[in-house]
Amino acid sequence: MNAPAPMPVIAAALELRAVRKSFGVTEIIRGVDLAITKGERHAVIGPNGAGKSTLFNLISGRFGVSTGAILLNGGDLAGLKPFEINRKGLARSFQITNIFANLSVFENIRCAVLYPLGYKYSFWKALSTLKDANLRADEILELIGLKKRRDVKAGLLTYAEQRALEIGITIAGGAEVILLDEPTAGMSRSESDQAVELIRKVTVGKTLVMVEHDMSVVFSLADRISVLVYGEVIATDVPEKIRGNAAVQEAYLGTSLAEGAH
Repeated sequence: MNAPAPMPVIAAALELRAVRKSFGVTEIIRGVDLAITKGERHAVIGPNGAGKSTLFNLISGRFGVSTGAILLNGGDLAGLKPFEINRKGLARSFQITNIFANLSVFENIRCAVLYPLGYKYSFWKALSTLKDANLRADEILELIGLKKRRDVKAGLLTYAEQRALEIGITIAGGAEVILLDEPTAGMSRSESDQAVELIRKVTVGKTLVMVEHDMSVVFSLADRISVLVYGEVIATDVPEKIRGNAAVQEAYLGTSLAEGAH
C-alpha cells in the first residue's frame, strides 16, 4: 500500500517572528508572530492605537525592529533601508496620499517604472525616448482606469483618483508583496466599492497586506484577517471566524463586526 503523498508546503511571502518595537520605555509592538502565504490577501485590523501603522513601518523598513525578525520570501530584512526592501519585491502605499502633485498622471507612473526597467540617473537620456517605460506607464494607467486623465496634473485629480494613482505607483515596480495602508480612507461608499474592485484587479497573483478600518472592505477582500490589539495579534483566521470571535468583538468595544460586513 502506497503512503499518501505529502501535503505541499506553501511558502510564506512575508513572515514576522516575535517582532517587538519600543520607543524609549514604551513598547508598541509586543511579540507579533505572523506568516502570510504567497498569493494571499491579508487584512490587519484593530482599534485606534493598536499599532497597525507601526507594524507597517517595521515591515517596510521605516522603523527597525527592537527584537525579532521580518522575512520577505525567506530573506531577513534586518538593517535594510526602505528602498532596498522595495527592490527585493515589497511596495507600500501610505495612509496620506503620496504623489507628485505638479507632475502629470502619466509622469507620476513613469517615474515609478524607470528603476525596475533598468534606468538610472542620466543627464543625456530624454524620457520621451524611453519607449518601454512609456509603454509600461500607459499599461498601468489603463489598468487603474486613469488613461483618460493621462495628461492631467496629479494635484488636480479627485481624491479617489489620487488614491487610484498611488495604487498604480505602488504596483508599477512589479513588487510581488503589496502593502496598502487604509486604501479607502475618506471615500464615499461608491468610491470605496470602485477601490475594492481596483485592488482586487491589480493584486491578482500577488500577496496583499492591508490595514483598513472599513469592515465591508475587509470582509469583501481578505482571505484571512489578523486582529491587532495593544501591539499583540489576538486572532488570525478566515473572515467568517473573525466575525464571530468574542475576543475580537470585545476589542471593538461592542461594535458588531457582522454589521460592518454588510
